[in-house]
Amino acid sequence: MSKIKEKLAVLPDKPGCYLMKNANGEIIYVGKAKVLKNRVRSYFTGSHDGKTQRLVSEIADFEYIVTSSPIEALLLECNLIKQHHPRYNVMLKDDKSYPYIKITGDKHPRLEVTRKLKKDKGKYFGPYANAGAAQAVKKLLDRLYPLRKCRTMPKQVCLYYHLGQCLAPCVYDVDPAENERIVEEIVTFLEGGHEAMKQRLQEKMLEAAEKLEFERAKELRDQIRNIEAVMEQQNVTFSDNVDRDIIGFSSDKGWMCIQVFYMRQGKMIERETSLFPYYGEEKEDFMSYLTQFYYDKQNALPKEILLPEESEPELLAEWLGVKVRTPKRGKRAELVKMACENARIALAEKFALMSKDEARTIEAVHNLGRILGIGMPHRIEAFDNSNIQGTDPVAAMVVFTDGRPDKKEYRKFKIKTVDGPDDYGSLREVIRRRYTRLLRENKPLPDLIVIDGGKGQLNAAVDVLENELGLYIPVCGLAKDEKHKTAELLFGDPPQPVELRRDSYEFYLLQRIQDEVHRFAISFHRQSRSKTLLSSQLDEIPGIGEQRRKKLFQHFGSLENMRQATVEDFRQVGIGDKLAKEILAHLQKNV
Repeated sequence: MSKIKEKLAVLPDKPGCYLMKNANGEIIYVGKAKVLKNRVRSYFTGSHDGKTQRLVSEIADFEYIVTSSPIEALLLECNLIKQHHPRYNVMLKDDKSYPYIKITGDKHPRLEVTRKLKKDKGKYFGPYANAGAAQAVKKLLDRLYPLRKCRTMPKQVCLYYHLGQCLAPCVYDVDPAENERIVEEIVTFLEGGHEAMKQRLQEKMLEAAEKLEFERAKELRDQIRNIEAVMEQQNVTFSDNVDRDIIGFSSDKGWMCIQVFYMRQGKMIERETSLFPYYGEEKEDFMSYLTQFYYDKQNALPKEILLPEESEPELLAEWLGVKVRTPKRGKRAELVKMACENARIALAEKFALMSKDEARTIEAVHNLGRILGIGMPHRIEAFDNSNIQGTDPVAAMVVFTDGRPDKKEYRKFKIKTVDGPDDYGSLREVIRRRYTRLLRENKPLPDLIVIDGGKGQLNAAVDVLENELGLYIPVCGLAKDEKHKTAELLFGDPPQPVELRRDSYEFYLLQRIQDEVHRFAISFHRQSRSKTLLSSQLDEIPGIGEQRRKKLFQHFGSLENMRQATVEDFRQVGIGDKLAKEILAHLQKNV
């Protein structure tokens, strides 16, 4: 703490970014500030709510980077979050981009759905909140307009030409003016002119019917229905034709919900909802989310962005170069209010579902105890083994408290006394080690032990508990079927199947416990095996001792990550270029 106090005393009175670190040196939070001195000091003075206290309790050190302006700090924060993925930061979960419809700028243009916005000659329309909506519009346009369909020009005409959906530039000369006319019609269509297209098709349909061309009339009728099905979903909610994004948010109980309404040409075309826990300041984390949201969309921005008053519109406007407003009255303010209200409702629904799920979980734990005749098992400990033909055998234990995973209580075990694939022996060792330690340290025992396995594993665990340790803790087994799914619950002496409906919450709880302990055991086994392989292969390289091997593993995490690394990546671990090349050559040779 003295180190932190010394750093706080010399913080500059300038804008910048700060990086909070835990005791292991991991970056756990990145923030921006107009005045670094004030913002960083605020974490270590005064009182905080529970979520911020959780963050502050883990801070062991911090770094900061001074920037020339607040806008530069905003962008740097976004880049640092993308680089380090701090677990206390608000992040776009998959850093996803949104689909757009593109008219390519080729000599013979075509339509495509893309998530990449490039500074090319193409025309982009969107965004669409899901690829399905974008593909539906493209499919409709492909039927209505005969632009080329093939990415690579074929040597002869294809089926699209015979269907009248392509001008076949692969074989026939197409007048550039004709391509330009079609592109203009598509642009008009996508900018809200589909009503005019529908009117023209209706006139053609009536004309075909009068000429008794019923097949043609039916085809035109289907095209009209397609337009209605795809485009009429877009409800007009504003009188002008300005492209705008309306963004609102709501926060409660450490969670934030953000609603984005996409309005294009005066039509509300899509809505996007994001729900996530947040740990920093409300306004700060909201702006952090928006920076990531618009980071890869700068080639297809709306003309206007509407935000709630609790934001920093001037920073976003300066960076993006578009109008960013926080309206206080009128239709724009009503739209922002609608977005915030939708965010509030979505958040309330989440809490309601969480509350209902909580009640069901507690009921399931209570019913499970009643069925087994053991009282309510507040604390359940579950065990599973993992090995591949006896190599690198490990075991894992997970803990569920009142039906919820209690991850800080999870434990990992490396099997020490068993050679080969001996599942019973491994389980006996782990049970012995776990409960000998609890007895020695006088710690509370679980109300129920769950063993991943059948009668053999169950009997092995009970034997160690009762005959070696003198403990009489209820133990049940979870046997799996041929599809490796939870099949039945075993309990009693001797173990017998317990009647339990597969659609009951009790059965679902047991499935969750079994799946979680299996996941945790497999994850630990992969980690141990990767470390063993890493150590054994690195031992063969001159110049790699125990300290360097440890640093390499801590930095890269796995052999595969190291194999995919570059010479520059090794410099971060203090490995010179010559030795890095030797390591890469050796690892790639032993793939």
